[in-house]
Amino acid sequence: MNLPTILRPRPMKYRSRQALYGYLFVLLWIIGFIVFTLVPLAETFRYSFSDVTVVATGVDVQFAQWKNYTRALLTDPTFVELILEYVIETLVSVPIILIFSMIIAMLLNLRFRFRGLFRTIFFLPVVITSGPVIRELVAQGATSAPQVARSEVVMEFLTRLPPYLRNPSEYLLTSFILILWFSGVQILIYLSSLQKIDPSVYEAAAIDGASAWEAFWKLTLPSLSTTNMVVAIYTIITLSHFSENKVVKYIYSQTYAVQGGIGYASAMSFLFFVALLLLLAIVYLFLKSRTDKA
Repeated sequence: MNLPTILRPRPMKYRSRQALYGYLFVLLWIIGFIVFTLVPLAETFRYSFSDVTVVATGVDVQFAQWKNYTRALLTDPTFVELILEYVIETLVSVPIILIFSMIIAMLLNLRFRFRGLFRTIFFLPVVITSGPVIRELVAQGATSAPQVARSEVVMEFLTRLPPYLRNPSEYLLTSFILILWFSGVQILIYLSSLQKIDPSVYEAAAIDGASAWEAFWKLTLPSLSTTNMVVAIYTIITLSHFSENKVVKYIYSQTYAVQGGIGYASAMSFLFFVALLLLLAIVYLFLKSRTDKA
């Protein structure tokens, strides 16, 4: 028996069907994000406004309003100092990583023998620097060069700087090896972007008499403006959740400390998250203005 036309199911449009397939593909990730990230994040946010005590029967949560936040910002000088150092050190490290990654990517984009081997070598630190490995390297001093900051010239230069710039500058001089260690993924992103630039553009510029230096500033750099933003945001997030980050280590140390607690550590975690968002907003707005000009 044929159904009336009004009762027949309408065929799904092609675009709707493709969208449905896409949602089905990411459904497992969405469920995992809700269960393992969103729910714990909401619980941590609740803890940040509470005094949390671990007892034999479970966890005792007493609402404490803004107590943990005011303590972190007004009565804990260590946390505030670490946050300021984190912001300054990140703003110093990101341009260095971007410039180094771009230069190496441009060199690896040239045609020479064993190019694939050199690309693997520069990406290898990303593979081997898991948490325990990088922690052991940091403990043995393999990621720093403290003798650089001990020279008389450098020490005199550091003493002339204001206090808020002295520690970041010393960090830059002694930990530049660790900073450059985070350039593997960035090099790969820059390399893929360079390979998408049409070579005929450079040929036309060469015919018009443009030098290699002019081609870099007027062709290559504007073409990488969007990539700069992606790499900068990725670098900030990578440096922020690095296991040896001083702020992360301090928050972790306060989780079960006598003077700290889960609630206090949760409040510091969200303040750190706010500092991260402000950093991302500053870098995004700065690079977006440069991208619009390009």
